Amino acid sequence: MGFFDFLKGPDINQSVEEFSSTPGAVLLDVRSKGEYAGGHIPGSKNVPLDRISKVSGVVKEKTAPVFVYCLSGARSRQAVGYMQQMGYTNVRNIGGISSWRGKVVR
Repeated sequence: MGFFDFLKGPDINQSVEEFSSTPGAVLLDVRSKGEYAGGHIPGSKNVPLDRISKVSGVVKEKTAPVFVYCLSGARSRQAVGYMQQMGYTNVRNIGGISSWRGKVVR
């Protein structure tokens, strides 16, 4: 690990691979419905940040592994904080779809 590695944000590509191999995991896109419809990571569920209080409709188990992304990582960071306040214990920000190297689905 280099001196400046702590400045790097999460690696969404590595995290999506981890999501794919984690039983019971949820990939959560917190962008708007319009952004999601315009293209999202395959297998993701959409709960916009402004509706995060309704996330229990998508993520029923508060101990489920939840991988959260948005466009740049800012909204997903906020969503993780809100979800932790709601009692979710295994939730993490994986960054922004703008760094995603895979194909998006519409």
